[in-house]
Amino acid sequence: MLPWGGLSCCLSAAALYLLGRSSGRDAEILKSVTRVNQLKELAQLLDAECILPLVVAISGRVGSETPINCEFSGLRGVIVEETAEQHFLKHNDAGSWIQDSALMLSMSKEVPWYMDDGTGRAYVVGARGATGFVLPVASEVFEESGRSLVRGTLDYLQGLKMLGVKRIERVLPTGTSLTIVGEAAKDDVGTVRIQRPHKGPFYISPKSIDQLITNLGKWARWYKYASVGLTAFGVYLIAKHAVQYIMERRRRWELQKKVLAAAARRSGNDEEDANDKTESGSDSTKKDRLMPDLCVICLEQEYNAVFVQCGHMCCCTTCSSQLTNCPLCRRRIEQVVKTFRH
Repeated sequence: MLPWGGLSCCLSAAALYLLGRSSGRDAEILKSVTRVNQLKELAQLLDAECILPLVVAISGRVGSETPINCEFSGLRGVIVEETAEQHFLKHNDAGSWIQDSALMLSMSKEVPWYMDDGTGRAYVVGARGATGFVLPVASEVFEESGRSLVRGTLDYLQGLKMLGVKRIERVLPTGTSLTIVGEAAKDDVGTVRIQRPHKGPFYISPKSIDQLITNLGKWARWYKYASVGLTAFGVYLIAKHAVQYIMERRRRWELQKKVLAAAARRSGNDEEDANDKTESGSDSTKKDRLMPDLCVICLEQEYNAVFVQCGHMCCCTTCSSQLTNCPLCRRRIEQVVKTFRH
């Protein structure tokens, strides 16, 4: 049987190692990207840059010419996600009430938006696919259900008790300070945009570029240490399983040697019995009492156990409790039945 625990630890360690390498590689790439201090320099840099694509790091504030007016928070945002969940108590089969919820509404809106630092603009494309991009919760409201007698009766007959509706609004507000690492490009009309590179990292985060590099380095080290620890534990589990397997094989080999030796002794006894066939029945009975049928394992006690399913009887109950296979036919022992002789 394979040591699945040790193998799982080693595979997890390999996955953590790859994540650590990825984080470390992204940190090195972020160190080498072109940092643009003012957005007006980005347009000039794109005009003068001959090698494309150009991966840059810019900072600024979120802006839009057509912002969204949020319904619950009152904010003006460029990306808005709204969810509405119905919360209720449900009567289960055990006769008790348990709390549950169901999604009623999920909607998302986004308008064209840009980064502005007072010197220029750069439109952002595909922000939701960027690493580190999270929409903060702007509003979370719970509206209790109405007290309608008819509605309450119908819900109760269905095994439900309506509690209310939970509405959550996540918004990227205008004026939010962000740092973006991505590919800079300019279209035919001169509009500058930041988008996901064909190769390389794409980050949108409220943290500065130096903070991103520091965090990536910390994660890379953590992944490395966790990978080493899981690898050591996995190797320990595999080695333990290997030692147990070797010891079991050795025990079976020694048991087989004992069985062969016992078989040789029984063969010698059978030859002596064949030479004494001419003796009387009383002498034979006396001899059986003097030379009883011994267990092939310990050669000390009489065998008194029958193996199920093979039906062989060659061991005592004490030795049988330590066996998994029959010493004679090697079939697996499903049950040991103690026998009695009169």
